[in-house]
Amino acid sequence: MSLFVQKFGGTSVGTVERIKAVAKKVAGFRDQGHDIVVAVSAMSGETNRLIALAKEMQATPDPREMDVLVSTGEQVTIALMCMALKDLGYDARSYTGTQVKILTDSSHMKARIQDIDVAPMKADLAAGRVVVVAGFQGVDENGNITTLGRGGSDTTGVALAAALKADECQIYTDVDGVYTTDPRVVSSAKRLERITFEEMLEMASLGSKVLQIRSVEFAGKYNVPLRVLSTFDDGPGTLITLDEEYSTMEQPVVSGIAFNRDEAKVSILGIPDAPGVASKILAPIGDANIEIDVIVQNVAADNTNDLTFTVNRADVDKARAVVERVATELGAREVVTDDKIAKISIVGVGMRSHAGVASTMFKSLAADAINIQMITTSEIKISVIIDERYLELAVRGLHTAFGLDKDQ
Repeated sequence: MSLFVQKFGGTSVGTVERIKAVAKKVAGFRDQGHDIVVAVSAMSGETNRLIALAKEMQATPDPREMDVLVSTGEQVTIALMCMALKDLGYDARSYTGTQVKILTDSSHMKARIQDIDVAPMKADLAAGRVVVVAGFQGVDENGNITTLGRGGSDTTGVALAAALKADECQIYTDVDGVYTTDPRVVSSAKRLERITFEEMLEMASLGSKVLQIRSVEFAGKYNVPLRVLSTFDDGPGTLITLDEEYSTMEQPVVSGIAFNRDEAKVSILGIPDAPGVASKILAPIGDANIEIDVIVQNVAADNTNDLTFTVNRADVDKARAVVERVATELGAREVVTDDKIAKISIVGVGMRSHAGVASTMFKSLAADAINIQMITTSEIKISVIIDERYLELAVRGLHTAFGLDKDQ
């Protein structure tokens, strides 16, 4: 008998019929003798509806009251889930984040979990009950309801699994696992049987939307085996595990290809080549709460620099306004922006022990006449910035070049 924490997202519990179907799935695990803790999101669309209501009251809703409001979505789901289980003849008990005491800090709308009181859940499990916990929410030391940010139900599931020392945390979604790349772009993409925490973290940060980054970080920190499964189709899913548990002989050189269309490029040209200039440009960007991704600096023969960096596409106008002010102060020649770019990344722990990975990537792009605008690397990834028009062509070519197609 094992202890599983199973998290079901908004799509999985989007209707009464789907909640009943999830209850039957949970009941199947109970019939096998397993202890089950279920973490659920609000029904799909419910959080957006609540946010819209809040904005009708305040242009910028009060964060504390916002948490009180949006946390009600999960409260509805846990009650309905327990009713569905009871109707099937299984004892179940629901808990809000406050009732189970998922203790967080006091950062409303983006709180971080500090501790979980597992005693009530353990008592229920010992009594043969299914425990159903509201995802996405907690309580601070002053008794205020807090929420973990969008997608926080994944983090709740992993945190519960860590606190309870569960055998596995199973994340049920509308896909049947983690794929080598987005199957909507590459039809020959294949489901990975397993992937390391490190690889999954890179893929999540680089554009893969399967799991929330914080949940992967949490799972890696506490060594919680994660499995991504489909709510709607049976199958083994994808296991996310430690590097040491994944033999080097089994590891492909590249495990997956991630991409992000939400990139924009800002270039400041003709900057005086002097110490501290980069800091004078990038510090105000940070002060404006704009996250920078890739940075490239080139030194020209005339003792001037060109500095280029990428930001989220939604921030490009704000970033340009900041840079133009600095450019005037520095006497730079020109500021140029481009919001028609995309980032493609190859990811794999096997890259640590294999040479020629970059060469294969660049040859594949060259074969399709795709120009590389910027390059950044880490130990297990290589990312390039290219013209957005060639994104899908590039991904398909790289997928084949690294032997990731189903028929290879």
